[in-house]
Amino acid sequence: WDNADFSRGVGTTFYQEFSTLNTAKPPFVRDVEAKVRQYLRSSYSAAWTLKITWEKAPVYAAWTDTRKTITYQAILTTDGFRSYILMLYQDGGMQWDYTRLSSTNVLIGYT
Repeated sequence: WDNADFSRGVGTTFYQEFSTLNTAKPPFVRDVEAKVRQYLRSSYSAAWTLKITWEKAPVYAAWTDTRKTITYQAILTTDGFRSYILMLYQDGGMQWDYTRLSSTNVLIGYT
């Protein structure tokens, strides 16, 4: 994510927090729980979830081209004991031209 460049006023970052300990869970949180259960084969009930969205983020350096943008999300969730992250990208995956980056050995993901 360090290659996104919002310095030209293109793109937006926003977040939404869902504290669901002892409260009714909105459909979004239930969907996150279902994905954790499906992909990780784990029983899971979220106590807290954070959705971060980078919308129409231009590639670094934005001064060269602000037309190629990408929208992606990170969903952080925990039950108080285990924590998970879901990384979601717009249909079609990464839209940036990675061959124009200073380093071409790029990955989508985290460690």
